[in-house]
Amino acid sequence: MRSSRRSGDDFEGFMRELAALVEAAGGEVSGMLVQARERPDHRSYIGRGKINELLHLVEETEADVVVFDGELTPGQLRSLDEQIPIRIMDRTRLILDIFSSRAHSLEGKLQVELATLEYQLPRLIGQGQVLSRTGAGIGTRGLGEQQLELDRRHLRRRISDLKRQLVKVEKTRDLHRKQRLRRGMKTISLVGYTNAGKSSLFNALCQKAHSSGQNQAEADQRLFQTLDTTTRKIKLASGREALLSDTVGFVQDLPPHLIAAFRSTLEEAVAADVVLHIIDVSDEAYFEKVEVVNQVLEELGAKKEQVHMVFNKADKVPEFEWGNGTVPAISALTGQGIPELLSFLEQVLWPD
Repeated sequence: MRSSRRSGDDFEGFMRELAALVEAAGGEVSGMLVQARERPDHRSYIGRGKINELLHLVEETEADVVVFDGELTPGQLRSLDEQIPIRIMDRTRLILDIFSSRAHSLEGKLQVELATLEYQLPRLIGQGQVLSRTGAGIGTRGLGEQQLELDRRHLRRRISDLKRQLVKVEKTRDLHRKQRLRRGMKTISLVGYTNAGKSSLFNALCQKAHSSGQNQAEADQRLFQTLDTTTRKIKLASGREALLSDTVGFVQDLPPHLIAAFRSTLEEAVAADVVLHIIDVSDEAYFEKVEVVNQVLEELGAKKEQVHMVFNKADKVPEFEWGNGTVPAISALTGQGIPELLSFLEQVLWPD
């Protein structure tokens, strides 16, 4: 939806990102419909005329799913379900589905399931207003309402169970962090917008400084390729060792359910001795994406002095220059600037 908040290049960027999210989920974009209005329709997100246009587009393209670029309220979702004969998804549901398919670790699976259930709970839809009555008497409490209430109770119990399990996982992680502190082990984390090249840089650093000399993370062009945190020990030129972690990428309007579920993991990432904010300088919208990441880092309590911007994919922009030259512009793909980045890390971690 185009509005004063989303206009011009910003709007085009949102739509390109939505298309990339669809592709990351295994889908293919067969058509796109845009409505210009200052705020979504409170009942059905888009107006009646646009719904008719959407129905024609669905029929013409034989689409299986309609994806909206905002987060639909339970009422909007219900209204759209009644008018559109195929599956309706919003941007939040799409991101949750991608995360669900990429989670492999126990903690990652628990976090994604928790975020998904908390998203679903208010969106459970009953079978009409009549079946939602709670008064006494014959026929005033139908099977549909009973099932809806049972579903809600089941979700609430599962959410409570997931939160208890995550508390245990967090305690184990806290124990490991305290052990690292006792050993004096320094930590480095890579953060940034999704697809900025964090996993590629992680692999490039491991090729130079990990004992295996091999790639240690899967990297490709799909959004949110990295979901579970990967940590490896690297050895710097002086022989000193540090732990390097690759983390989940950020994105515009990251669903609050995900931020809440992954908060402990993200907070650990920003608690590292050095946080490298990886930036794709070949992306025309990289400045806006830097702002998105900075906002999330600030919300997570990251200290400005521990965050250092690293400009990646410099091979695609040969004329790019970073003003003060403190952190080298790099290319994780070609290896440009990787030795200099390792030297920089050593200087920052052990300034003496």
